[in-house]
Amino acid sequence: MPGRSRALYRRLLLLHRALPPALRELGDRYVKEEFRKHKAARPAEAQRFLREWEDYAALIQRQINEDKHNLREKSVYGIQLTEEKLNDFRDEQIGQLKELMDEATKPNKKPTVSKDLEHKT
Repeated sequence: MPGRSRALYRRLLLLHRALPPALRELGDRYVKEEFRKHKAARPAEAQRFLREWEDYAALIQRQINEDKHNLREKSVYGIQLTEEKLNDFRDEQIGQLKELMDEATKPNKKPTVSKDLEHKT
């Protein structure tokens, strides 16, 4: 299992390189946190954890490929969660999902350029 887990972890971080910078940063942080939390998971939980992340990796890979071939009008990553899927989540997972949503929907912070630097060439 550790080899499978490590390979999936690396694959996810590699896939995230193709995402826009803000999504990459958010995704990488989340992957690292979740894999760290599940290091000591029981076998059944570990299997489900890895299966969910493998499904996510396949989805993101497909969406990245579609974007490369301009098969989609707009670059949107991920999927809408069904009510059934949400009902399977524990309270802790719902909280994490809310945090992710809040982070992902924050307005982009634009870098500020000081007046001194604006006029220098």
